[in-house]
Amino acid sequence: MDRQDVFDSEHNKPDFRQLDLNSNSSASKKSGTVCPKIPVGNVGPRNLSGELGKTRSGVMGHRRSSSTGAPLIYSGRSPSSSNTSNSTSSSSISTNGSGGGGGGNGGNFVSSVSCVSSGCSNLYPSGNICPSGKISKSNMVSRGTKSDKLGSGSVNYGHGNIVKGGGGGKVENVRGNVQCDSEEVKNQGNELYKRGKFFEALGLYDKAIGMAPENAAYRSNKAAALTMLGRLGEAVRECEEAVRLDSGYGRAHQRLASLFLRLGQVENARHHLCLQGQPPDTTELQKLQLLEKHMSRCTDARKASDWKGVLQECDAIMVAGAVSSPQIIACKAEAYLKLQQYEDADSSLSNLPKLEPYPASCSQNKIFGILLEAYVLYVRAKVDIAFGRFENAAAAAEKSVKIDFSNMEVAMLLNNVNLVTRARSQGRDLFGAGKFTEACAAYGEGLKYNLCNSILYCNRAVCWSRLGLWQQSVEDCNYALKIQPNYTKALLRRAVSNAKLEEWAEAVRDYEILRKELPGDSEIAESLSRAQDALMKLRRGDAYVKPGESSGFSGSDHFKAVMHSPGGSGPDASRNHKKYPEL
Repeated sequence: MDRQDVFDSEHNKPDFRQLDLNSNSSASKKSGTVCPKIPVGNVGPRNLSGELGKTRSGVMGHRRSSSTGAPLIYSGRSPSSSNTSNSTSSSSISTNGSGGGGGGNGGNFVSSVSCVSSGCSNLYPSGNICPSGKISKSNMVSRGTKSDKLGSGSVNYGHGNIVKGGGGGKVENVRGNVQCDSEEVKNQGNELYKRGKFFEALGLYDKAIGMAPENAAYRSNKAAALTMLGRLGEAVRECEEAVRLDSGYGRAHQRLASLFLRLGQVENARHHLCLQGQPPDTTELQKLQLLEKHMSRCTDARKASDWKGVLQECDAIMVAGAVSSPQIIACKAEAYLKLQQYEDADSSLSNLPKLEPYPASCSQNKIFGILLEAYVLYVRAKVDIAFGRFENAAAAAEKSVKIDFSNMEVAMLLNNVNLVTRARSQGRDLFGAGKFTEACAAYGEGLKYNLCNSILYCNRAVCWSRLGLWQQSVEDCNYALKIQPNYTKALLRRAVSNAKLEEWAEAVRDYEILRKELPGDSEIAESLSRAQDALMKLRRGDAYVKPGESSGFSGSDHFKAVMHSPGGSGPDASRNHKKYPEL
């Protein structure tokens, strides 16, 4: 496992301690999505449904709700006259004013009834909580055998806080109950998050947000799931939305600071880490200070063209915590490019995190005087042009200029990409017209604007070979192979040119590599055999091999197609140059 994988695995461990596991955050209180708890006293078995049924005395009536003290709902029992004169009681009912849910859903009302003495069975509660707002006569039992559900809609209700819908099921169109449902959905998402099922948790957080879009805690939890899925740009936007909904939501600020540190956004991280009135996290603050130090050193090394120093500082920045920073990864690729480690440069860019579209808070920050997004595209265009991906390079350079149109360095890159592309097109046209000298000059003009373009070097090598300048052909093939070590066409052209120069050891070496790359190519095998025979004769001191005798190394149709087709336009281009197709 390489260093990048270690960084990613360390920073992608689920940290469910950061989730909003309950609704006690300031964000939840603000949005009003917390389901208030109903206090429950030391009572026996409860019926939360609000159904009518037999009481302990055997008389039909409403069963007790889950409140403490005397029942809030008239049960229809006959009051005891013997206790009337000796009992003193006080009762109170307080409501939340928002309308409660029936039965076990727990409506938004809080009730308390207290009795001073033990006898309070003849006491009726106050408030319009009985049908029609009336109190039934004493000693009246339920009529009929059919039990009615409270809130079933079969009778006329008064104007109290008991609503239609009854039973323990879901109550429709009641804000308090919808809030409770969204809390339940969020809690289910938290459980999935703890078990590492981040994608499934994300779906539940989205559902909870759809039910309560103004809840900042749901947004923050969604950001946690997105972070674990590597979707950092989306995570930043969700955290920013949570902060917008509740500017004092500390957990969202903390998560934003952590994300910005991971993305190498020092100033943005500082803004959310050092909130007024809240002490910053010491560990995150140390990361911030370390990042600042190494990023300053990286800038100085780039100004001095100390590209090895740039690589060292980029590694130190990633160790400090900026493991997913696009601009730091691009900076490493640029350093590799300057050090002529082209494969490493191309490989580095493959690790770029996906942040498009860039969050607004990130898009206007700069590195080395270039807007972050423009700098990443700037380096991408440089790598693409080096590998001969002309169209990709032009597209990246044009997009970079659109993002940071005032930067001269970015504008110069686009101009160079256009000039190199034009030179390549002119060289192909001249070669097709048989003007090999002019074609060499055209390719050379393009190399003035981009010295690390393997395609231009390889195409010019073909022109040199057509002019019989085998040594120049070998030299251009060497340049192309330095940029792309596995460039099959350049390797084949160099092998043929070395055979023409009777450099048999070099020719055998190249043909052996080609034999491994193209094991089914019979002509490669035949050419290798001839080169080996010539090398053995030379080492034994046998008869001198005349230059004309080596013509078989380029006389076949296969080699003619490869040697005489610049830019990979020959029929064997796809077979002989699979990894780096010339355009």
